[in-house]
Amino acid sequence: MNEKLQFIANLFPLIAILVCVGIGGWVFTTWLRIKNGYPLETSWGQPLHPSSDREAQERIKLLTTENAQLRAEIGSIKDRLATVERIVTDDGVRLAREIDALALGNGGHA
Repeated sequence: MNEKLQFIANLFPLIAILVCVGIGGWVFTTWLRIKNGYPLETSWGQPLHPSSDREAQERIKLLTTENAQLRAEIGSIKDRLATVERIVTDDGVRLAREIDALALGNGGHA
């Protein structure tokens, strides 16, 4: 009987370490899910979704509008960047001729 108790006493630290590692791993993966926006799950593996209320729908509408505005702004920035790239990579002689033509078109005043 004493040998069985000694065996259990020797095995107890290993079991305690395994339980602590398992709980720590579960806490860590839950934290990662929350941090990265993944849905949490029930004990049966079903995702928990937050209840959608009116405030959340308004927030989605505002974010959608802001997203559309930002996309339009990015489009105009792309157009401007294309113009700047054309000017920068343009042949220097042709650019000088265009500047001279503009200066002559304004009555010779620069």
